[in-house]
Amino acid sequence: MKVLQHRADYLRTAQGRRQGTAGFLVQARPRDDGSDALRVGFTASKKIGNAVMRNRAKRRLRALAREILVPGGMAGWDYVLVARPDATVSRGFDELRADLRSALARLHQARPA
Repeated sequence: MKVLQHRADYLRTAQGRRQGTAGFLVQARPRDDGSDALRVGFTASKKIGNAVMRNRAKRRLRALAREILVPGGMAGWDYVLVARPDATVSRGFDELRADLRSALARLHQARPA
């Protein structure tokens, strides 16, 4: 798992697929650069709260990504996990796991043309 570091990568991912859950928003897009590395980014705006709350939200999202996104994500894709106010920090971790699993399943299911 590599972490997105450039703003342009976040903006390109924001134009891809989206799947909202009760705990956070998942944005995803396939990269067509020939690389099979899975890249992940994390976002927590000031709507989440002060710096302590934003850092807590990002820590929880990073833990989810390591646990579920690395084995369950698709190679060659970029993912951005966006924290939600009052939900990402206060929601139970088991519920966040279930949210991410269902969001990944919905993001990667075949879409009708």
